[in-house]
Amino acid sequence: MNYDFDTPVNRKDTNSLKWDVADHELPMWVADMDFQTAPEIREAIENRAAHGVFGYSVVPDEWYQAYMNWWKERHGLNMEKDWLIFCTGVVPAISSIVRKLTTPGEKVLIQTPVYNIFFNSIENNGRQVLECPLRYENGKYEIDFAQLEQKLSDPQVTLMLLCNPHNPVGKIWDRETLARIGALCWKYHVVVVSDEIHCELTDPGDSYVPFASVSEFCRDNSITCIAPTKAFNLAGLQTAAVAVPNSTLRHKVWRGLNTDEVAEPNAFAVPAAVAAFTKGSGWLDALRVYLYENKTLVRDFIASALPDIRVVPSRATYLLWLDCSGLGGDAAAIASFIRRETGLYLSAGDQYGGNGSHFLRMNVACPRALVLDGLSRLKQGMHAYERFTAAELREGK
Repeated sequence: MNYDFDTPVNRKDTNSLKWDVADHELPMWVADMDFQTAPEIREAIENRAAHGVFGYSVVPDEWYQAYMNWWKERHGLNMEKDWLIFCTGVVPAISSIVRKLTTPGEKVLIQTPVYNIFFNSIENNGRQVLECPLRYENGKYEIDFAQLEQKLSDPQVTLMLLCNPHNPVGKIWDRETLARIGALCWKYHVVVVSDEIHCELTDPGDSYVPFASVSEFCRDNSITCIAPTKAFNLAGLQTAAVAVPNSTLRHKVWRGLNTDEVAEPNAFAVPAAVAAFTKGSGWLDALRVYLYENKTLVRDFIASALPDIRVVPSRATYLLWLDCSGLGGDAAAIASFIRRETGLYLSAGDQYGGNGSHFLRMNVACPRALVLDGLSRLKQGMHAYERFTAAELREGK
């Protein structure tokens, strides 16, 4: 079946967080796709809406089976029904887990630069963020395991938030790397919360490794947050799952999610997820090809037209991490300048921690015409920024 990713969808005046911008602006920031979701999912939602009664919902067996079958067939992980708990979203789940499994003042480790809302989930709950920055060498990110072990050995560290695959750098962690993380966290009694929301958005031919599938240490000392929302553009439906193999951890997580009232589905959350995981594979595979082509287009354009910018190699997500250190200055100032001059709205990298102050994040999950428009604006904005900084130097500012 052919799927259309090229036709733009007008999202203005739809209460869209992403598109709540000025008329001349092009938003390529928040991780939200500009494609309609799979027609099979839209049909399931329309059928549910046609019923016309939207009372309290329960989680049926087909929801559990959809997750279990998908992860077994697509990712080689044999989940059990008892592992799974419905949740309204990955972020609510992470915040609830932080509250339930740690005490105020304890430290939660994150590997930066990383998804900025991790900071919120930790700090808003009175816990301390402990950054373990990824090592950045020759344009690539790796884990500094000596530093990771040193920080995990701190008795005040009781939880680690793992981003797998890693947002914003687009890294797929391999099995050996995950096994080393799992062994260290087991050694130092640190529970791993693995955010795997981007797991379906790997490049064609690539696949991610579920943390819980790697070893007994990883399985028995981890909580995995998963959802169809990123891959199928369903964030507004508030549908996700938490998978916890260890029964003791699972009881604590279940208790926390229910105490926080984020464990009950709305009328559309279940049918949308079931349709995604039972009928959405063809659409998803076509999407992955389209996103890969968009990413390739951006890489080639920047290499040719903007040689002072380096695109960090990415095998997952639809987000590109742009190294602007060759331009000098702070990426937040660059992002603000480009938006003011051209209307192109990118994410400034400083909010992701680590060395993010030298980076911009670009979302390319949109029709190709918008990607081309964004690249044209980026080129215009960067050249204007170079002229601006050169003028400041001449004036001695």
